[in-house]
Amino acid sequence: MEHRFEMVAKTFKGLEEVLAEELRAIGAVNVQPGRRMVSFEGDLDILYRANICCRTALCILKPIYKFIAKDTDSLYEMVKEYDWSDVLTLEKTFSIDTTSHSSEFTHSRFVTYKVKDAIVDYFKDRFGPDKRPGVRLSDADVMINVHIDGDRVTISLNSSGESLHKRGWRVAQTEAPINEVLAAGIILKSGWRGESPFVDPMCGSGTFLVEAAMIAAGIMPGSFRKSFAFEHWHDYDSELFEKILEEYSEHREVPFKIYGSDVSPKAVAIAERNILAAGVDEYVNLRIKSLQQWDAAPADGVPGVLITNPPYGERINTQDMEQLYKLIGNKLKRVFLGYHAWVISSNTDYLTAIGLSPSTKEAMQNGGLDCELREYIIFEGTKSDFRKEGGVLKEGPTDRNERKRPARKSDSEWKRDARAKGMGGKEASPMRRKPNPLEDKYRPKKGGYARNEERRRKFKEETAASSEAEELLSRHRNPNALKSLGQSPKQPSIPAPEGPFMRTRRRWKRPDADNQPENGAE
Repeated sequence: MEHRFEMVAKTFKGLEEVLAEELRAIGAVNVQPGRRMVSFEGDLDILYRANICCRTALCILKPIYKFIAKDTDSLYEMVKEYDWSDVLTLEKTFSIDTTSHSSEFTHSRFVTYKVKDAIVDYFKDRFGPDKRPGVRLSDADVMINVHIDGDRVTISLNSSGESLHKRGWRVAQTEAPINEVLAAGIILKSGWRGESPFVDPMCGSGTFLVEAAMIAAGIMPGSFRKSFAFEHWHDYDSELFEKILEEYSEHREVPFKIYGSDVSPKAVAIAERNILAAGVDEYVNLRIKSLQQWDAAPADGVPGVLITNPPYGERINTQDMEQLYKLIGNKLKRVFLGYHAWVISSNTDYLTAIGLSPSTKEAMQNGGLDCELREYIIFEGTKSDFRKEGGVLKEGPTDRNERKRPARKSDSEWKRDARAKGMGGKEASPMRRKPNPLEDKYRPKKGGYARNEERRRKFKEETAASSEAEELLSRHRNPNALKSLGQSPKQPSIPAPEGPFMRTRRRWKRPDADNQPENGAE
């Protein structure tokens, strides 16, 4: 490793450990996860690889100057003392992004102006009153990041430029799509790497589908980018950069399909455009299909992973969201047996309506909303039988800051307390009753319910209500979406968009690309 220096990768809450593993995989050293960031060390090779390879990084910063500033005057003086000719020239432009957590520096915009004035005055003092680099709000040659924590100031160079979540493949989007970095992070947290089927039954603009295909095929997220900010640095090594890009030009075979669907034809059309732009259409099976129409899991012979981002009722308002989440739970129990399902939402009441016990919970953020990511392990029979067969359920919250659960009462204690409150006792316990051998014998394979007419009637009523809720959802997304309800799933026939979507030098090419018909996603 050549000259080693400090770097910082920024990310979302909950993805720090995933990003740390990505950095270790490319050869970074002294990797230390923090709060929404990971610090590490490496050389130019590692800096380039971090920008190209890290799916869960928002940007890669290179700290160049650290100091203590008690007030704005000392901030100005300290910034002006730095030798900015190592970073900038009169011909280059620069921009400044400021983050401040300080009782003294409460206005980040004022800090930005002070830092800008100090840099400009540095050049004026040395080259003349009319000699200075230009300032640009966007697309600047050199992007400077200022981070203040109390009186500690860190000035860094942003090597990425635009946020790394802007991969370059997204050409259209639905309302409130999930961020690409967050989507990739959830997939990586699930442990899925392409060795089983992948399903998103409410795919929207296809973010999970594209990111899953890129992970399975080994396509680097930075391979679509038109440029990085480090390409304007004075020490930019173009030969090294092109060599690294060439290393990642090959892709792996994907043994299992990635399945996506949505009730809205408009959403599916948008998803297909994104899939085609990313060049992963050969891996994705895309359909116009409502959640209600999922009556069987993909016939791949093995259970897989289901990850979805249903509406939260925040930006997308629908009536009776609870019924939609109940439908999710019903489909998980009856259709996706053996799957590991991951659902993210900002509304814990809706998540509770799924009606299943999550094996893990984790606090995350999506679009500025506090969310919770839950994993559901879908199995037949009881939890005790599942554990006897070697299954593991990590029950309870994984957030260290959450309080520990109180000790659970036994069945007899719950019944005794319930009778004292006049509640009876038959259904008072939240715990499962001991399995009845006869009920286990006659329990349907895809339901987990004893066969009696009362439960069948209740299930039909829930299904009807859930179907109505999904129709309301589709009406909000697209007035024409209702036309697809009740129809058999069909393949969208959206023509391939014209013109290249990726930088020619960085796009990998399938070996059989010359013989592939341009028929879009399956």
